[in-house]
Amino acid sequence: MRKLRVTEMNRLTVDEFKAADKLPLIVVLDDVRSMYNVGSVLRSCDAFRVEEVLLCGITAVPPHPEIHKTALGAEDSVSWRHYGSAMEAVAELKSRGVRVMAVEQCEGSTMLNEFTPEEGRRYAVVLGNEVKGVRQEVVDACDDCLEIPQFGTKHSLNVSVTAGIVVWKFCETVRR
Repeated sequence: MRKLRVTEMNRLTVDEFKAADKLPLIVVLDDVRSMYNVGSVLRSCDAFRVEEVLLCGITAVPPHPEIHKTALGAEDSVSWRHYGSAMEAVAELKSRGVRVMAVEQCEGSTMLNEFTPEEGRRYAVVLGNEVKGVRQEVVDACDDCLEIPQFGTKHSLNVSVTAGIVVWKFCETVRR
């Protein structure tokens, strides 16, 4: 087996990415503190051609060297906007008919492995702060909660890891 060279991977240019069909998914970051996490989420969203990332509250926005260190240019390809709060973003998304789901451990949450996105529907997933998670008022404003099943001693995953898992679930289901 030989590793492929970058030139053999047929990756899109930034302009081709912007013009390409997107996964009908918007990722919302609710007060994410680490710029490295923001960059990592943007990079995962580029990999799976996510529609947009909404950076809310204290979540840092590009351009910034710490974001670029993990985004590796995805901050230029992935569409992003900043909102004063995740509540503002959720309200706007819902007004456009987007189904908004918090990714959180909640009573009555849907386990990610049991969730199948509806064909033709647009979704948004809200990911929370590294310590506090998605704020309760934001959870309350969402249509549903998704939860990643976990089997170890820890009760949470890093927000950028969570984003990768959730975005992959949407991608592998929608792009079959």
